[in-house]
Amino acid sequence: MTDERIVTYIRSLEKRNSALLEQIEQQAHADGVPIIRKEMESFLRVILMIKKPEKILELGTAVGYSALFMSECVPDSEIITIENYAQRIPAARENIRKAGKEEKITLLEGDALKLMPELEAQQFDFVFMDAAKAQYIHFLPEALRLMKSGAVMVADNILQEGDLLESRFAVRRRDRTIHKRMREFLEAVKHHEHLETSIVPLGDGITISIKR
Repeated sequence: MTDERIVTYIRSLEKRNSALLEQIEQQAHADGVPIIRKEMESFLRVILMIKKPEKILELGTAVGYSALFMSECVPDSEIITIENYAQRIPAARENIRKAGKEEKITLLEGDALKLMPELEAQQFDFVFMDAAKAQYIHFLPEALRLMKSGAVMVADNILQEGDLLESRFAVRRRDRTIHKRMREFLEAVKHHEHLETSIVPLGDGITISIKR
């Protein structure tokens, strides 16, 4: 894992976001809602500006912070974002409304595993996976079906604060399913015939994959 002093220094160099994003970030921290880290923001900004995706699929909206962040990075992109946690959806919808992004960001409510099969195949240039970590391995087949050739997929928080490096018996019993499934996900994306994947120890760890 990256030395915390290095992380602190890197974060000190970050530029500020829009006033609305800053407000959403502060409220999310106050409410204990997890949102993407500053170093992840920088990474996403660069990748999105290189890729310039026309359509983005996000799995895990929370309060809409990352969807709005991505929309600011690539304003012409259309984003479909899926959230299953009902308590967060009103805040996400309100934040999207405040940003005036209703025409660019479509929020779908419900289980991504049930909603993704209803989406048109091979329409997305970019997929950002930041939902329930134990579901990543289950999201993968549908994500691949929806990705165009050359599309990029980024999955966040794959190292589980270092737990992934431990034996499953050293992990808390309640976290063992996540531990097992995340290892399965990493094996799958690293060895999948249609993906080229790099695991990057950024933040809590990410994968970045490109569809062959």
